[in-house]
Amino acid sequence: MPVEVVTVPCRSDNYAFLVHNTESDETALIDAPEAAPIGAALKARGWKLNDVLITHHHGDHVEGLGPLREAYAPRVIGCGADAGRLPALDLSVADGDEITVAGQKTIVHDVSGHTINHIAFHMPDCAHVFTADSLMALGCGRVFEGTFEQMWDSLSKLAALPPETVVCSGHEYTQTNARFALTIEPDNPDLISRAAAVQAATAAGTPTVPSTLSDELATNPFLRAGEPSLKAALGMENATNAQVFAEIRRRKDAF
Repeated sequence: MPVEVVTVPCRSDNYAFLVHNTESDETALIDAPEAAPIGAALKARGWKLNDVLITHHHGDHVEGLGPLREAYAPRVIGCGADAGRLPALDLSVADGDEITVAGQKTIVHDVSGHTINHIAFHMPDCAHVFTADSLMALGCGRVFEGTFEQMWDSLSKLAALPPETVVCSGHEYTQTNARFALTIEPDNPDLISRAAAVQAATAAGTPTVPSTLSDELATNPFLRAGEPSLKAALGMENATNAQVFAEIRRRKDAF
């Protein structure tokens, strides 16, 4: 597969992602938290910037767009239903749309919850999904605008992707997320092992993002709200999956 994906640290804890097609020499950017590091990553590789895909309207995901737009004149793609809160769009998309970005089929998924009209971009042929502040490494975004049920539905949609999918999320929150996850499933051997690896990577200054969906399914409590063992640990054996998710999210908000 002629695709290279580069993780670009931005701001204090954000990530942007460059997707480069080595055959067509096209490059796409997912989110624009800060222009300087993104521009430096492009310049170091001699890449142009053809497209910018925006996941949601929060400033720490769009504030770098202006200088990048001036320098590269990329096509800017985002959720049409949220156009009033986004930078000017060249292409408006909606849930279920299929577009081509950097030569890759890209499927748009509505993953509202953190914000209404938050979208994720799935590139099935290169097995990557760009989730920003919906599904995160060992966590998920706070539910600011949607409902807990809506966020659970969004996470369930992402959880149904192929397990080998690489999850490119928007923040370096993994160490804190791991500490919290251990309060929910302290005896989960996969989680214990992953938490140790996250601690070592963080100590070494190594990004813990991206992750794989298979790892998230095995260790991320927000994806595991339907697991009988987790429900039993919370004393919620008869609760719906969405109710269990809501309880985990409330605990994380207070953690």
